[in-house]
Amino acid sequence: MSEDHERLRLAALHEYGLLDAPADDELEAVVRVAALVAGVPTATLNLIDENRQCQLTTTGFDGADSPRTESMCAIRLIEGRTVVVPDAGVHPDYRDNPWVTGLRACVRFYASIPLVTPEGHALGTLCVFDDRPGTLAGEQVARLEDLAGVILALFERRRETRMRTELAAEADAARAVAQRALREIESRQQLLDAVLDSVDVAIVAVDPFGRLTLFNRAASQWHGLDADGSIDQDDLSASYALFETDGCTPLTSENIPVLRALRDGAVDHAEMVIQPSGRPARWVTVTGRRMTAADGIPLGAVVAMTDVTADRAHLAALDAAHTALNATVADLERSNAELTHFAAVAGHDLVSPLAVVAGYLELLADLYSGQLDEQARGWIGTASRSVIRMQGLIQALLTYARVGNAPTVRRPTDVAEVLGHAMVDLRTTIRDNQATVRGADALPSVDCDPTLARQLLQNLIGNAIKYRHPDRLPVIEVSGEETGDGVLIRIADNGIGIPQEHRERVFDMFAMVEPSKATGHGIGLSTCLRIVQRHGGRIWAEETPGGGTTIVFTLPARTP
Repeated sequence: MSEDHERLRLAALHEYGLLDAPADDELEAVVRVAALVAGVPTATLNLIDENRQCQLTTTGFDGADSPRTESMCAIRLIEGRTVVVPDAGVHPDYRDNPWVTGLRACVRFYASIPLVTPEGHALGTLCVFDDRPGTLAGEQVARLEDLAGVILALFERRRETRMRTELAAEADAARAVAQRALREIESRQQLLDAVLDSVDVAIVAVDPFGRLTLFNRAASQWHGLDADGSIDQDDLSASYALFETDGCTPLTSENIPVLRALRDGAVDHAEMVIQPSGRPARWVTVTGRRMTAADGIPLGAVVAMTDVTADRAHLAALDAAHTALNATVADLERSNAELTHFAAVAGHDLVSPLAVVAGYLELLADLYSGQLDEQARGWIGTASRSVIRMQGLIQALLTYARVGNAPTVRRPTDVAEVLGHAMVDLRTTIRDNQATVRGADALPSVDCDPTLARQLLQNLIGNAIKYRHPDRLPVIEVSGEETGDGVLIRIADNGIGIPQEHRERVFDMFAMVEPSKATGHGIGLSTCLRIVQRHGGRIWAEETPGGGTTIVFTLPARTP
C-alpha cells in the first residue's frame, strides 16, 4: 500500500469524526443484526486508524481499543474485500494472532466485511466471529455486505449532519455580513442614481445586443422619451430624433455613437444633433466605452453626451456637478467614519452576550457534568465551540475594519524588531505547536506603520502555524531584502500549501481553500492585503520548495 493511499484513507476516516465518539443506537442495532445473520454470538464494528483498532460498538463481548499490529481485520483491510475464515487456528495468516492464540481471545470462525467509501477508502470492518469453527452461506455473506452498506450510509448521514450544523452557523454569520454589505450597496446605488440624475450630462447605456437599458434624467429630457429596450436598432434614429451635424440627415444605425462604442470598443467626441419634435435642437458631443466583465464577457456599452450648444450653461452644469461630487466624497468619508464606529459598537454588543453565553456553558459543564449524559455534554461542547468560532469571526471582522480605516503613521521601523514583538504575541501558539521561526535577526528597516506591520507579520506567521502539515512540525523561515525602492519580505512555511489555482483568490474576503474544514474565517489574508495596500505595496503567494507556502510582500520606501 502506498503512503499516499494510506494518507488519503486516514484523512477520509478522520473526516467522518467517528473515532472515540459513542456509537448511536442504529449502529449498535446493525451489529446485533450482523451477529444474528451470521449465527454467531459475537460481532463488532471496527475502525482502524494509524496505530490502533477501535471497536466502535460490539455485541456478545466488551469492546476495547487494541494495537493495529494485533488486529485480525487490518491484515486484509486494504484489499477491500470480504474475508471468511472457517478456522483461524489453522490459517497461516491468522493462527499466530493474539485474538486467536488466547492472549486476547480464542477466535476460530472469523469473517469481516470491509467498510469501503464510494472513493475506495477502507475505514474498517463489520466483523463476526465465534470460538468454534464455522462458515457462511452465500446468502449470509450477501446480507452482511448489505449491513456494511447500511453502516456506511449511517456514517455519511452523521457526517452530513455535522457539516450542515457547522455550515449553518457559518452561513448565519456570513448572512449577517452580507446583509450589512447589501444595505451599504443599496445605499451607494441610491447615491449613484441621485448623482446620475443630478448632472446635466445625458447618460445612455445599451445591453450586449444594442437594446437600450438606461436613460438618466437629462437623456430623457433631451429626447423627450425614456429608454425603450423594445425598439430595434434600425429604428433608434427615428424614434429618438438623431441627426448628423447638419441637423437634417438622420443618423444610420452604424453611426449612432452608443452602438459604435458597443461595436468598436470606444467612441470619443462623436458629434450629432438631437432634435425631437416641439423641442429645441441640441448639438452634443458623445464619449463612451464598451463594458466587459472581469472574465471578458460583454456587458454592453455606455456613453455620456454633452450639450455644446450653450457652453456657458454647460460650464455651469459642470461646476454644479463638481460641487455635487465633492459633497458625495464628503458623505462617503463621513459614512466610512460612521461605519467604523458602528463596527466597534456592534462588535462590543455582539461579543458581550457571547461572553455571557460562553460563561454559562462553562458553568453548566463544571457544576452539572455529573448529572448530564454523554449527549448533553456533547451538546454543551458543540455550543461552546460555536461561541468561540463566532467570537473569532467578530474579532477578525473588527480587525479588518480597523485596518482599513485607522490612520497610517509611517516612520523608520526595524522590521526585525517588529517581528520580535509579533513572535511574543504568538509565543503560546508557537510553543503549543512546537513551531520554529527562523531569520528574525536578518531583516532590513523601512518606513512603515509599525502597528500595522506587527499585525501583518502576526497574521502571516499565525496562518503558517495554523495550516501546518499533519506529518511534520511547522518551520517558518522569515527573510528580507532591500529592493532600492523599499523592502521585500518572505514568510516561507512547510505546511499544507495552497494549490496554484487558489493563490490569488485566498486574499479575497471570506475566501478559503477548503471551506468544508472550517479551519479559519477567510479574513486573515484579506486583512494582510489591506495592510500592504495601505502602504502602497503588493502581496502574493508562492510555493515553498519541498512543500508549503511562501507569502511575499513589499513595503515601499516613503515617497518624497
